[in-house]
Parts: sequence; structure tokens; C-alpha cells
Amino acid sequence: MAVSTATSTEAAFGGPYGSGDLGPWQAMSKAISTETQIKRVLATNGVFMFGDSIAVQDGKSLATRLIGRDGSQMAVHNWSGRPTSGAVDAMAQWATAYGLPRRILMATGSNDIFDPPKFAAQVDRAMKLAGSNRYVYWINVHATRWSKTAAVQMADQRNSAWVNLQLSDAQKKYPNLRIIRWAEYLAAKPSRITSYLRDGVHTSITLGQNARNELTVQSLVAPLPAVK
Repeated sequence: MAVSTATSTEAAFGGPYGSGDLGPWQAMSKAISTETQIKRVLATNGVFMFGDSIAVQDGKSLATRLIGRDGSQMAVHNWSGRPTSGAVDAMAQWATAYGLPRRILMATGSNDIFDPPKFAAQVDRAMKLAGSNRYVYWINVHATRWSKTAAVQMADQRNSAWVNLQLSDAQKKYPNLRIIRWAEYLAAKPSRITSYLRDGVHTSITLGQNARNELTVQSLVAPLPAVK
């Protein structure tokens, strides 16, 4: 998830939703493309990615896989510990400074388990920024931090499902929203959770990383109808 288990803030009493409270993330690790890279991606009809720490870890491998599949380049704004509000803020900044490509990848939502009710409004913000003539691909959430107590793990699962439900509801409003169903992919075979995750949230390297990135690339390169 966007925060590593070593640096996320533990809630003294589980926080209002049982998963704890999100601590300060602004000083955590990040990966942000240069202006030159951003402009090159726009000029070549590539992909903008806005993500959290899973994206920080897996983004380079994902970009390599994508360019090898259909030649698309990727520009990233990935930041560990960041909730979706911060990712959409970054999207808005790039939209103003550079414009947006036809495909936008949102790899964010794991940190919203700390305050799930705020997530839906951020999805709406992102979709309005994208407009109806672009596709937004959104990787949904699985979080069950194994290092936490059983009660917190249960809250993580409940709040992940809450985030994912809001994303599914948004898809009913926005036909250009494509959900990459990572949570369902993991749940389809119970062994995937223990083999594809290293802590209950972040992907294992290389097995989980390859699985998540392949699922993402398949969605990004799938043929799509024109949007209006």
C-alpha cells in the first residue's frame, strides 16, 4: 500500500475506522518523471501514472513491460504514503502544466483505508479532470497488513472492500472508467495472497510484481471504443 508497514502511523485506538490513522507522507520515497519525460509521453500517446508506494516499487518494471508490449511510454508521479487526494492533486497539476494523454493510470487507494468515506469524491475529481474523451484505469485495493493485530487486519479488509465498492459505483457513472481488479484476482485463488504479497499489501518481487503488472498492462493495451 502506499505506506510501508515500517513507516505507517499506528492508530492508538484503531482510528475512526479501525485501520489506524494515516501519518505524514510528504517526506516518504517518491518517483516522479522529469518534464522532458512527461512531454515525450504526451507527444507519443503514452500513459500517465499516479500512484502510491506499490507504484513506487513496481512502476519501473511496469513501464518496461508496457513499452515492450505495445511501445507505449509512461510518465509517473508515484509517492509512498500518499492517499488518493494527493494523487489527484498531482493529476490536476500535470493537467494544468502539460495536459493529459488519452490513457491515465491511477494506482492509488490503499492509503484510503484509513478514511474510506473520502475516497468517492476523489474518484469524481479524477474523472472530471480526465473528461469524457480519455480513459482512466484504476487498480483496486487489497490491504490486510499481516504485522497488525487480528482486529486491524479485519478492519483493513473491510475498509478495502469499502474503497472498492465506491470505485465500482463510480464506474456506473463514468463509462470511460476501467477498473483493474487486483483484489478479485488475488481472491480467485487463496494461495495468491501469500505468494503475491510480501506483507499483506505490497507485491512480492518478482512473483507478485509480475502478476500485478501483467494484469495492468493487459488492461492498458486492450482495444477500446472511441470515447466522446
